[in-house]
Amino acid sequence: MSQLPTLYGLVATTHFLLPKLPCVMSPYIALMLWELVLVSSFVWPDHLEVICTAARYDVTVWNRSTSKCDPLISEGAKRGESPEQTAAACDVTFAMLADPAGAMEVACGPQGAVKGLSAGKGYVDVSTVDDETSKAIAEAVRKTGAEFLEAPVSGSKKPAVDGTLIFLTAGDKPLFERASPMLDVMGKSKFYLGEVGNGAAMKLVVNMVMGSMMASFSEGLLLGAKTGLDPKTIIEVIGQGAISAPMFAMKGPSMVEGQYPTAFPLKHQQKDLRLAVELADKVGQPTPIAAAVNDLYAQAKSNGLGDEDFSAIIEALKVNVNA
Repeated sequence: MSQLPTLYGLVATTHFLLPKLPCVMSPYIALMLWELVLVSSFVWPDHLEVICTAARYDVTVWNRSTSKCDPLISEGAKRGESPEQTAAACDVTFAMLADPAGAMEVACGPQGAVKGLSAGKGYVDVSTVDDETSKAIAEAVRKTGAEFLEAPVSGSKKPAVDGTLIFLTAGDKPLFERASPMLDVMGKSKFYLGEVGNGAAMKLVVNMVMGSMMASFSEGLLLGAKTGLDPKTIIEVIGQGAISAPMFAMKGPSMVEGQYPTAFPLKHQQKDLRLAVELADKVGQPTPIAAAVNDLYAQAKSNGLGDEDFSAIIEALKVNVNA
């Protein structure tokens, strides 16, 4: 077999890091020669070695903070001048923004990616947004003749570094099939959920459950401590029972120490809970637990914990107890 062409490959991320890319790619992936771009609003990965020639995609990057692109440019990525120019230069554009407003601005703003799209191109939005925002972006993308796929992810920093994200996709099936090799580089699994809006809804359901679990776990740790139980033993007991969860085992020990290294910012968890409660109201499904938990996260954010990991919700409960 002849040697495959080596192309530079790199992606930008929001709240998590780039996955460790495999060093051997299939000829199918390597020879598609698509340019892959991630439009991002946050920090660039520290693990620059993972740009590696392994991904075998030409990559163009753009960020609203231009300097954040510099490490990637030095490793071989191309610099996009705007979302419009970047999308025009690439076959498939991946966008990951923090909230609905950011996603709409990058897609449909004055120099938005939509203006650079045309027939034959694809736009994959990895942002966590509400279903209405996703549908609005899809409509704008499709008017250009391009295809649209929403693909929010389940997983934060460690799954991203490990390449074990879960993609929750919906939209144009041909683009899902075309982008699947790229998703496989970054994740361990992918689900195609049908019409646009279903991916956004699935992500909100997952994050609603996650935020509620973390709040309840925090209450348990604090209640146990108040009664004289060792929090570390509580974590161990929970870890051996039916309610065992990787999240508790991973976050619990640092929570006991009052440390909250950010993998998923609390402000984003609160945003997702708010969007989930709004979705529930729209479809007529009561979510009293999620509504109460959203209020708790909103309080924590107002107390200055927004940039901490969402496990810092335990601090808001400590404030309530002290009050």
